[in-house]
Amino acid sequence: MLVGQNQIGPIFEWPITIYYEDTDAGGVVYHSNYLNFFERARTEFLRSIGVSQQALLKQNLGFVVRHVDIDYLVGAKLDQQLTVRTFLTETRKVSITFCQELVNSENVLLCKAAVKVACIDVSKMKPQAIPNEIMSEMTSDR
Repeated sequence: MLVGQNQIGPIFEWPITIYYEDTDAGGVVYHSNYLNFFERARTEFLRSIGVSQQALLKQNLGFVVRHVDIDYLVGAKLDQQLTVRTFLTETRKVSITFCQELVNSENVLLCKAAVKVACIDVSKMKPQAIPNEIMSEMTSDR
C-alpha cells in the first residue's frame, strides 16, 4: 500500500537516522529494527495529536499490535537520513490499521508495513472501544 491508497486522515512524517546499533556487520539495518522505527513513528503520531500513552495507561487503556504485514524492499544503511510516513487505512470500534512507509531522501520506498493495532483494557487484557475523541483526532485532516 502506498500513500494515498485508502488513506484516512493526514499523513504523519517522522525522521529516522540509521545508527550503528541499528545495523548488522555489513552496515545494513537488521530486519527487526524496521518494526522499532515504525513503532516510534506511531508513538510520535499519537503525541502529535495530543494523545499521551502514559495518560491512557492511567485510564487502563493501551494500544497493542495485533497483526503486521511487512515488506522489505531495499536495505537501509548506516548514517542514512530517512522518513517514516504513517497514515490510517482502516478504523474500527476497537482497532486501527496503519500504513507505514520508510523512504529515503530521493523518495525511494525501502520498507512498508500494514500494522493493525487494537485498543485494550490493560487490567483485563480485553478489547476496549477506542475513545471517540482519540478517533476523531486521528482521522481529522487538521
